[in-house]
Amino acid sequence: MDLRITESPSVYRHLEKKSVDELIDLMNREDQSVAVQIQQALPQIGQLIKAIVGKVSAGGRLFYVGAGSGGRLSVLDVIELPTTYGVAKGVFNVILAGGIDRLADALEEREDDTKEAWEKLQVADVTSGDIVVGISASGTTPFVLAALQQCKEHGITTGCIVSNPDSPIAAASTFPVEVVTGPEFITGSTRMKCGTAQKMIFDMISTTTMIQLGRVEDNSMVNVALINVKITDRAVRMLMEKTGIADYNEAKLILLEHGSVKQAMEHVLRN
Repeated sequence: MDLRITESPSVYRHLEKKSVDELIDLMNREDQSVAVQIQQALPQIGQLIKAIVGKVSAGGRLFYVGAGSGGRLSVLDVIELPTTYGVAKGVFNVILAGGIDRLADALEEREDDTKEAWEKLQVADVTSGDIVVGISASGTTPFVLAALQQCKEHGITTGCIVSNPDSPIAAASTFPVEVVTGPEFITGSTRMKCGTAQKMIFDMISTTTMIQLGRVEDNSMVNVALINVKITDRAVRMLMEKTGIADYNEAKLILLEHGSVKQAMEHVLRN
């Protein structure tokens, strides 16, 4: 691939001479363009999500494969799901260059490793019942590309989120998502607009998938894990609203007995 828009020079010059107010205004203008580019990719995003929902509904798993900022953002998305939606751990996973235990370390050199990702997928017993989604701003990251190529050879469904057109990673993907966000505010700093786009797409994928899998009712997180006082209080009030229970303490006792708003609601409706 010759076209590397993500590495194109910034349209802004002499940033060191600009004031704080000028800098944040220009960055805000650039950020506003991200949602427009995502809008153009909604058909691709929709197809990828439908594939993920199909795999997970049938008992399969999602594996994100990534390095750098994009890989770390996928970790942040996935670790929220068991708490927010009560989904079992291990359904949504991340293969991160250098390992999730090194999340806080910028191991950028590991993105050139062409064996690690596929080896970790094999350890996880990846099968054709799963789906593997590569994350790469450039669309060329060797760590990601090698994994998707191996998946393709083994009949495993693949997807990707990339920010350059016609990339090798998109070519190796069954369901490619290409969101071309253009040159970065700082030349080549893809943690900026590319990272913003990736975060927004992760939100779309995880939230839409959870809704489609029945983990949300109306507009509420009825399967939220009761892990602290704030969330438990929110869940009690949710149960009261949805069932008509007027007494807070009564609702809390029912909630704690059944472990989730959804199960508590079902108990109340049965009785």
